[in-house]
Amino acid sequence: MEQKIFGNAIVGQSGGPTAAINATLAGVIRGMLAQTVTDEGGRLYGMRNGIDGMMRDNVIDLSARFTGEDGTPDEQALTLLERTPAAALGSCRRKLPDPESEEGAAVYEQILAIFRKYNIHTFFYIGGNDSMDTVAKLSVYTKKVGYPMVLLGVPKTIDNDLIVTDHTPGYGSAAKFVATVMQEILLDCAVYTVPAVTIVEIMGRDAGWLTAAAAIGRTTTGYAPDYVYLPERVFSMDAFYADLRQALSRHPNVVVAVSEGIHFEDGTPVGAIGAAGKDAFGHIQLAGAGKALENAVRAELGCKVRSIELNLPQRCAAHLLSRTDIEESVRVGKAAVEAAAAGVTGEMMIIERLPGTDYRTAVSHRPVGEIANRVRAVDSSFINEAGNNVTDECCRYLAPIIEGELPLTYEGGLPKFFRFD
Repeated sequence: MEQKIFGNAIVGQSGGPTAAINATLAGVIRGMLAQTVTDEGGRLYGMRNGIDGMMRDNVIDLSARFTGEDGTPDEQALTLLERTPAAALGSCRRKLPDPESEEGAAVYEQILAIFRKYNIHTFFYIGGNDSMDTVAKLSVYTKKVGYPMVLLGVPKTIDNDLIVTDHTPGYGSAAKFVATVMQEILLDCAVYTVPAVTIVEIMGRDAGWLTAAAAIGRTTTGYAPDYVYLPERVFSMDAFYADLRQALSRHPNVVVAVSEGIHFEDGTPVGAIGAAGKDAFGHIQLAGAGKALENAVRAELGCKVRSIELNLPQRCAAHLLSRTDIEESVRVGKAAVEAAAAGVTGEMMIIERLPGTDYRTAVSHRPVGEIANRVRAVDSSFINEAGNNVTDECCRYLAPIIEGELPLTYEGGLPKFFRFD
């Protein structure tokens, strides 16, 4: 017997964009288009700019948008969406109040009014740690008021810092970009004989998974930075200077990778100097670890120093998509619909790495309350004893996630991407 979605469904994207978040959205759409639309439900709506936009009734009919004139899924549009970076529906960084608090009542009633208006009883939220917090709070509130609701968190984050899941959709493509650009930087720096230090700053506030990807080439192509510094280990300027001097004694062109969130023993981030306040979730807006280290190294060693902040391209470089990442992202989205149709609620979809020598994964789910607001750090076994690099084991573990490439559609010599009219 076919399992059906209860009522209509709505999907949103939240937090920082990735090169694969739209692939997950496409997976949810594909799953929902397999549902039969009736007066009772089966239709999929989309939130423009996440929960924030939904509260303003900024909602679109995705079932209609991705159904062709012949009544079948619009494959051309869905494939284009899968290979489009950023968040096609738009995103937000809104933190919902405590569902048990009196001050939060008006907020949740506003959300509930939208659910009732569109007969929504199924909710998919594609996002990272803070987005799972939204799913957890909505689960508590809808149970509290007795509104029948299926709520599922659908993971995405280039930080790869959600617990339980082997890795997160979006990480593979970002890691592929970091590993590739690092090789290109290494080749560029190697053409000169003048002693120089190049510091590459990579995203990662609390977990260094993305920075760890800078070293993947060590076990594949042979190209990797001299050192890799992660927020999982306390950063010491004296040890850093000693590392650089040792590397410069071996060759003139030293390249290191640092996470934006590296910090000193007292917890102060290296890039906190000149910080521009905090975001909506209380995270410090870091000024830049790379630039701070560049100035310090220049004063200490007196050699040529430059810093490179990879910045937004880490999460939006669709020209370096990982086929593995995109295919898994679509699978996760479709699996979320299957789980919802089976009545699963209050859970987050996860990727499980199956045992064996060949890389294989399965998609499952775990209670979102166990995941929200917790950070998965880089495994201790993946960091060397000195705390200034990752191990070969780490590189081999990450390598399959960046495997494979996908062709893009080009128009006038440039990639063509999907966008809502």
